[in-house]
Amino acid sequence: MAKKVTKKIKLQIPAGKATPAPPVGTVLGPAGINLQEFCTKYNDATRDRMGDILPVEISIYEDRTFDFVIKTPPVGFLIKKYTKIKSGSSKGSKETVATLTKEQLREIAEIKLPDLNADDVEAAMKTVAGTARNMGVKVED
Repeated sequence: MAKKVTKKIKLQIPAGKATPAPPVGTVLGPAGINLQEFCTKYNDATRDRMGDILPVEISIYEDRTFDFVIKTPPVGFLIKKYTKIKSGSSKGSKETVATLTKEQLREIAEIKLPDLNADDVEAAMKTVAGTARNMGVKVED
């Protein structure tokens, strides 16, 4: 018989840098799982992507065991990484803070495709372009 999931928790943690301290400890502590075990497993699984912020979906079972699924980095994070900016525009699409080439847009869309509800790279590129526009990042043709 399959184990029953009692709780699902979503977090965004820097790759390879999970520690039992906040925010991880404050969210997972009340769930009753072994924090050190989670941190060790997460850090081992994400060591190859150091520097990225990765969303993780943690399923906690009745017997206080857990498993987790690591997602792709958020689109906003990838746009900032590719354009080398600290943050997006405070005025949204009214102010341009950086530019993104079509090739960079395609790369970001290919990275995010598994987590987006898009059927192909072209649809994913439109989603990424919309996020870029809202951040004040112009997409060059």
